Amino acid sequence: MAEDSTPSGRLERLVEAGKAVIPPLTLLSALLFYFGYVSARSQYEYFGVDVDTIGLGTQDYIMRSPEPLLTPLLVYAAAGAGSVAVHAAVRRRIHPEAAARTVRRMRRLGRGGQVAGLAALISGLLLLLGYPFLRDWRPYGLMTPLLIAAGSTLSGSGAAVGRLLRSPAPATPLRRTSTAFVYLVVAVSAFWMTATVAQWSGRGLAMDQANRLDKLPSVILDTKESLFLRSPGVQETKLPASEGQTFHYRYRHLRLLIHGKDRMFLVVDKWSASDSTIIVPLDDSVRVQFQFQNQPP
Repeated sequence: MAEDSTPSGRLERLVEAGKAVIPPLTLLSALLFYFGYVSARSQYEYFGVDVDTIGLGTQDYIMRSPEPLLTPLLVYAAAGAGSVAVHAAVRRRIHPEAAARTVRRMRRLGRGGQVAGLAALISGLLLLLGYPFLRDWRPYGLMTPLLIAAGSTLSGSGAAVGRLLRSPAPATPLRRTSTAFVYLVVAVSAFWMTATVAQWSGRGLAMDQANRLDKLPSVILDTKESLFLRSPGVQETKLPASEGQTFHYRYRHLRLLIHGKDRMFLVVDKWSASDSTIIVPLDDSVRVQFQFQNQPP
């Protein structure tokens, strides 16, 4: 019971309570949803559309998450494997029969890691404090958490090497708490970096899409009234009057950007900074035709 009153014991109870309240599958789904949402928001913001107006569901955002998450997960896996390999190599060199020269080299390595980690950590914290002045700097969202995570990891690893070189001692509650704090800082930094990468991924997808608008489905739009579209490239034709004809205007050179719950988002087939995204409701006020591709079967 005495051990449960320590900070480490309280932390372990908190983690176990968190597992009971938030099952791992629910947490994973929430993370996939969030990163998919960040990527989609950045992607459609490029076309002037607030992603919340599209009406995408939870499953839609989860399905969009693998692309922005692929690169960060590979990097984290490689970094984790590298850390395990380095840790194993250091432990193999540190043993009771190790030569004095090896011990001195390991001690210098540990101190060097602590110094480098402290320098990186201070740099990251300075960037964090300078957010009001540096928030428009494009690499800010990646460099700041990267420096904080790398600094925390190097400082903790350097201190661990120093402890291994000394006579073994049981882990104190303060050491366990500090180790848990380092893990928390690294996890939060990794979350921040992943969100930044997801945002960049969404913007990259949008720019690639804008560069190849001709690959999107071609749409012919008929309306009852003129839409007074002023985007360059849109062709408006007045349909000939006939008995029973309710649609009087036809628009060509439009492409389907995305299909929402009850509406379509159309763009011109050639990107221009003066273009706008057209929101078309799926009801009897419009008539929509999708053209075949020009490539014959």
